[in-house]
Amino acid sequence: MSNVNKKWYSGMLSTEDWWAVWIGFFLFALGLFSLLGVDLVGWFAKTHTWALGHPEKGFSTALSATGGKFFGDGQPNLLLGQVYETMSPIISFLMTYIVFTALACLGAACMKLDLKKFFQGWTVIFIITWACWIIGHEAHFKAVPSEWADYGITWGLSLGGGASYMLALVVGLIIGNSMKGTAKFLSEAAKPEWFIKTAIVCLGIKVGLKCMEAAGFTLELALAGAAATFVAYMLFWPIIYTLGRKVFKLPRQWAATLSSGISICGVSASVATGGAIRARPVIVVVVSMLIVVFAMVELLILPPLYTATSMDEPIVAGAAMGMTVKTDGADAAAGAILDEMMVNKAAKMGMNWQSDWILTSAIMTKVWIDIFIGLWAFVLALIWIYKVERSPGQSRVGPSEIWHRFPKFVIGYLATWFVYLGVLFIAPGMTDIAQVGAYTVQSPMRKMFFMLCFVAIGVITDFSKLKGMGRMALLYAIALFVIIAPIAYAVAYIFHHGMMPLAAG
Repeated sequence: MSNVNKKWYSGMLSTEDWWAVWIGFFLFALGLFSLLGVDLVGWFAKTHTWALGHPEKGFSTALSATGGKFFGDGQPNLLLGQVYETMSPIISFLMTYIVFTALACLGAACMKLDLKKFFQGWTVIFIITWACWIIGHEAHFKAVPSEWADYGITWGLSLGGGASYMLALVVGLIIGNSMKGTAKFLSEAAKPEWFIKTAIVCLGIKVGLKCMEAAGFTLELALAGAAATFVAYMLFWPIIYTLGRKVFKLPRQWAATLSSGISICGVSASVATGGAIRARPVIVVVVSMLIVVFAMVELLILPPLYTATSMDEPIVAGAAMGMTVKTDGADAAAGAILDEMMVNKAAKMGMNWQSDWILTSAIMTKVWIDIFIGLWAFVLALIWIYKVERSPGQSRVGPSEIWHRFPKFVIGYLATWFVYLGVLFIAPGMTDIAQVGAYTVQSPMRKMFFMLCFVAIGVITDFSKLKGMGRMALLYAIALFVIIAPIAYAVAYIFHHGMMPLAAG
């Protein structure tokens, strides 16, 4: 094996996997300072919904420092909070650029990339990312129907945050396929796996944070979500993998990566699987593209479909949404739209439901799915080492190979999750103040890395070099709408049947 002479610490300063951990841990550590009464991450720029031409909620309100959200009546009194509340959006954006450029360039230098080309490419990708992020938050793209009046609009696509993701991917694809010179110029900094792995480390904070928030939810909802997720994914993966191998004749790497992407948690799971089984980068790129495109299709189709057919089982619909819609952003957006549509329709039928319980059911199943990513990546790494890649008569693979094959960013993901979960149990009175730093890292910072990933995926993707896309898209569509969606709803029904949103006071 190529790793037989490697030390256990090999690659800690020279690989994308490890630099995702180091950057994620650095941001995680900054966020933890809120426990000491200091907000060290509130300078990060955060996008807001805005409406073109609106006198009060126009373009000038599209950005602000995140920390300002936590300063004021009823909020934890953190040092620097007032500074962030009055910080200029331009200063916040410049600080965001400077800090993340320094971190990215440090990692690039340690990974022996061409630092000049990386810096230039990174700057352009960074600007494109934020432009797409801001444009995607314009009210006609993002706002749900109940918000239209607030922004002075009469129509909208109601895509939530998914509009920004799609725009970032489309712009990247235009560059990658129509502006080959620009794509080559950006290629040194277009590192989608590095960006998404860093986002996954930050995602661990989200899992811990959601566990804090879940303390107020019913135990029944949490346990039902866990049980449903486990049962569903024990069915999803082997069915999709078998379909890919036996019917569509896909190679093992393609079938495994696609199965995880469809079955577990979209881009995150496909990247984790690709790293565990050493899949070629193009496989993860193609699967990620399919996931993002189909997530938008699901976001548009499933909320109105469930609203029309499942008003008697709203929590079931929410849980099924969480198991069906891939990517956290699309799931949250779809859950929010479903919650809005169902609560509004219930009011017209004379039922006064509290909002957000349907959304909560979707998020709860997604949280359990997020936890499943690391476990499944490790299981697949073992299978590939001891079964798939082992030749007849080959000696047993040593534990060191498992370590070198294991996706290191999963370590960061689990570590950040358990630390915040520990805060919940050890110092429950500190959860509100802990959420200040955690929120910034797991939400806007994490989403920025997702946005960077989508732009980078598009930039490095040349459709003329991709083969078998049509077959993969057909498999994805069949798997999603014929297998995943029906099973998800059936399993959600078994474990959530009869659960209803609480009545509004």
